[in-house]
Amino acid sequence: MFRGVYEHQIDAKGRTSLPAKLRETLVGAYDERLIVTTALDPCLHAYPVREWEALETALARRNPMEPGVKTLMRLYVASAQECPLDKLGRLLIPPSLRAYAKLEKEVVWAGMVKVIELWSQEGWAKAQEDARQEATSPDVLRVLGELRQP
Repeated sequence: MFRGVYEHQIDAKGRTSLPAKLRETLVGAYDERLIVTTALDPCLHAYPVREWEALETALARRNPMEPGVKTLMRLYVASAQECPLDKLGRLLIPPSLRAYAKLEKEVVWAGMVKVIELWSQEGWAKAQEDARQEATSPDVLRVLGELRQP
């Protein structure tokens, strides 16, 4: 499982290091490839290939003309690109994906169980602020209650 928040830099060529703890999980449970795509939030999602293929398979079972499915395919699947780690543990994030998430110098990696999010520092700070404001919403409390049940 991916967990933790890590701050890193992204260079002018669009390379950023995958944090060591996340890399250990990736290589130990999967391989050295990530599928990176735009998220519904202003960040990127990085999936191990096996997790991404499971998502694609689940979407493929759905009617492609269903409005929600079509939107997810256009926003999520169409922009997905394989980004393997190089020998130094870096990923090259394509320009279109960097532009979407506004990744310039400082980036934040956030482990989210089976997916990793990649944010600009400013975007992550706003997402954290928004999450704290929603922390006691009925939806969050319902999910928390469901998780605690045997």
